[in-house]
Amino acid sequence: MLPDQSEILKIVQFKTSRSGGKGGQNVNKVSSKVELIFNIDDASFFSDDEKARLKEKLVSRLDSEGLLHVVSQEDRSQLLNKQRTVLKLMAILKAGLEVQKARKASKVPKAVKEKRLANKAANAQKKEGRRKPSFD
Repeated sequence: MLPDQSEILKIVQFKTSRSGGKGGQNVNKVSSKVELIFNIDDASFFSDDEKARLKEKLVSRLDSEGLLHVVSQEDRSQLLNKQRTVLKLMAILKAGLEVQKARKASKVPKAVKEKRLANKAANAQKKEGRRKPSFD
């Protein structure tokens, strides 16, 4: 179960810096790029199992210290980028906590196997008819 945004905001850190891209002189003056840093170990609202699942699923997104970085620089406003990073984090956490259903092995029906073999035989017959006759 995902916590509220207010609970998440208590434990995350934000870093701001100058963003690239369009914006003219605004780009050179305003720090509109926002980087959100989230430490899974500090999240008291997750159980140990949930933390382990998050670390396993998000291993490619975590840095060497186990911190999750989410960056947004799409908007020219720092506030909008901050909101975007929080929304992105929520989506990442939701996807990370999702448990996949166990796949039930199913048997290929006999009729399907027979149909595949019949198609294979028909295809072989078709190609056999395209060959030049050999005079042995």
